[in-house]
Amino acid sequence: MYSNLYVNSKVISGKNCLSDNGNLLSQFGKKCLIVTSKSGAKKSGALDDVICVLEKLNIEFSVFDKITENPLVSTVIEGGKAARDFGAEFIIGIGGGSPLDASKAVGICACNPEFDIDGLYGRKVPSKALPVVLIGTTSGTGSEVTGVSVLTNDKTMQKKSIGGADCYASLVFADSKYTYSMGYDVTVTTALDAFAHAVEGWFSPRCDEIARVYATLALPRIYKGLKELLKNETLTEEVRDDLYYGSVFAGIELNICGAAFPHTVGYILTENFNIPHGKACTALMPYFLGKAKRYECEKFHQLLRILGENEEKVINTVKTLTGVNNLGATESQIKEWCSRWGQVKNFDNSPGGFTNEEAVVVLKELC
Repeated sequence: MYSNLYVNSKVISGKNCLSDNGNLLSQFGKKCLIVTSKSGAKKSGALDDVICVLEKLNIEFSVFDKITENPLVSTVIEGGKAARDFGAEFIIGIGGGSPLDASKAVGICACNPEFDIDGLYGRKVPSKALPVVLIGTTSGTGSEVTGVSVLTNDKTMQKKSIGGADCYASLVFADSKYTYSMGYDVTVTTALDAFAHAVEGWFSPRCDEIARVYATLALPRIYKGLKELLKNETLTEEVRDDLYYGSVFAGIELNICGAAFPHTVGYILTENFNIPHGKACTALMPYFLGKAKRYECEKFHQLLRILGENEEKVINTVKTLTGVNNLGATESQIKEWCSRWGQVKNFDNSPGGFTNEEAVVVLKELC
């Protein structure tokens, strides 16, 4: 079997990797825009570490801290203007999936002042973009190593991604210590997101030899963390390390395989019920695993062996931590939400395929 792997990011990992390798930032220029949220980067210690390194290197910086959960396209366009006005030569993104995804889009918008919402989604790939450096502070999205940026379209208020060679970071500092400050709820939802990445990728038709290597690195680490989260609200540093690096491995797997229907249908739950992304994906996981067992039986049992758990316990762990049910939507609402999809690659990337009609059935069960 042959594998297709696009690697465009230099990843430096380990404790204190930023402080020990901060000189690498000099290659990108003398002025940068730091893109982040209001508090997460500061709370984790990552923002202070970045500023310390930049000051030692005499690199000027400005902070754009307007990124919120499910970032709007208008916000990244504003960030692009802030980068131009400051004369930034590169972007440093700090935070969870939303700030990291937004940072990629800010890098693109900085070099393309003509882009509006339609221009960003309809751009020619790859477009011009500033170099982007990413530093993750949560253990979920794997955005550090993927060529995707998930944004919310202001016109429709629907989540929709952009992707391609211009969405990869030039440099990543992957240090699990920045996740130690995460609260319990954020830890749960980001861990569930990482688990969804790993499981969905495992059953993708594109799960080749390289992807399987990263999946087998990711899955036991993440699932171990999920079991710990069922028992304890306070995790050891060892478990947090496993969750973070498991999420990075799952991100590499996802970058090869792509996501399946839980990610696409999960957007409905986030947009209409404000359910965090990770829980929105795993709310659909029992149905996904049922299809996987039916259409990919051998791989399904391989998955259980990797997790070291039986089917009932895996599903119970995911359902208990997800806690999504009785949402209260009507059948007509559900059908209207599902009418937005035509041919969806994530549906085709699911075991046995997936249809709009199935989406209606699954959402009715949750509601």
